[in-house]
Amino acid sequence: MENTTDITSTIINTINTIFQNLFSSIDNNLYGILDDIVFINEDILNDNYFQKIFGLSSSSGLLLIANALVLGFILYFAIKYFLSHISFTKIESPYQFIFKIILFGILMNFSYFLIERFLYIFSTLTLAIRSIGEDLFNTSICFSSLITKINSTISIETNSLDVFSLDGIIKSTLSLSLLSLIFSYSFRYILVKIFVLLTPFAFISLSLDSTSGFFRSWLKNIFSLLFIQIVVSLVLVLLFSMDYSSGNLLIKFLYVGAIYALIKANSFVREFIGGISTTISQTVDKWR
Repeated sequence: MENTTDITSTIINTINTIFQNLFSSIDNNLYGILDDIVFINEDILNDNYFQKIFGLSSSSGLLLIANALVLGFILYFAIKYFLSHISFTKIESPYQFIFKIILFGILMNFSYFLIERFLYIFSTLTLAIRSIGEDLFNTSICFSSLITKINSTISIETNSLDVFSLDGIIKSTLSLSLLSLIFSYSFRYILVKIFVLLTPFAFISLSLDSTSGFFRSWLKNIFSLLFIQIVVSLVLVLLFSMDYSSGNLLIKFLYVGAIYALIKANSFVREFIGGISTTISQTVDKWR
């Protein structure tokens, strides 16, 4: 009987050690990555290869293709205008088209600067919200600081972690949720870069009434993707306002709820203002 107890105790201790090392690795490596991919700013453009793809002049990168489209739009309107006299259909005035093609052609060629300012606005709003929390709580409002604070309550650095206890279950849930956050926000990060690359085409699409819907869709999607980090900042400030005492079980469950809110942040924003989904499971299921 004693041998059985020893074997059971050894198995439990081994399992706890394995999960302790796993959670420790997740916390030490992934939370820093979350800070980089969640809080997007204009530095996302400071990549030599990305700049070459985008185009630093009208004769390079995607800007070259967008400028070529200007000629295509002019040719399309000329043919449409000619056919309108045969079919007696009403189209927009040529003067109106010429004004729009010049205006949006200029905006298209300055799209790198414009999207940089657009990213800067969201970054500034995000930093402003986080700065309020930093002034109130005298700590950096980020994922790295958050896990340090949480681990002071649910320890993973000592042998006190028991995955078969309530604290262990909570900690397991949080760490697994973190992996979901990493996948979701990594997908969002890539989507933001894709929509940034589409900026020149979004501006030039306003030249024609039949293509202007592309700009509206582009603006709604990139706005919703960037607005997510404002929601995340508010949730983080709320989390840091909580008193994480080891005896307060309610706070621990509220923390789990807040992490779930971070996972579902895209769904909340999508329901509120529309936009594209960055939830990995929803995206996979959609194409089954």
